[in-house]
Amino acid sequence: MKHAALVLIDVQQGFDDPKWGQRNNPAAEQYIAALLQHWREREQTVIHVRHQSQEPDSPLRAGQAGYEFKSLAHPLAGEAIFTKKVNSAFIGTELEAYLHVKNIKRLVIAGLTTDHCVSTSTRMAGNLGFEVTLAADACATFDRADVDGVLIPAEEIHRIHLASLHNEFCTVKNTADIIALQA
Repeated sequence: MKHAALVLIDVQQGFDDPKWGQRNNPAAEQYIAALLQHWREREQTVIHVRHQSQEPDSPLRAGQAGYEFKSLAHPLAGEAIFTKKVNSAFIGTELEAYLHVKNIKRLVIAGLTTDHCVSTSTRMAGNLGFEVTLAADACATFDRADVDGVLIPAEEIHRIHLASLHNEFCTVKNTADIIALQA
């Protein structure tokens, strides 16, 4: 696990907008901040990915306050920033090329939302041959309706997505375990 890059996906103010509904894991940002602090203290690679929505009313649209990074995960000088317009951090960005240039083979991924951009980026990273660890407690999602309009609680969506990713595209661990492996 040593020398892994930390990839933070869509840790943006727009996910605080009430339009998204009920969210699981209200402590996700605390765990994101812990990972970020750990990486920065060790001067390891930190990568920030943000979503630039193309939807006119989205809080994640450029120019909106919600487009900005949350203060606890605001990039520092020298930390890479990639802006995406789709769910994957690898499509339409130079992320993969950046990782290859830096000879980074291991990634730790955290962010929002578990079932969309985090899952898609994790799947692609695994398929591209990166060794990926997903920080389960440093991710979160929102309640969603199924195809019949029945509400699925965010915690259930989160848990199922982590289960489908684990041992297929990544290894799922909690923040404390990830930090312990970095020591």
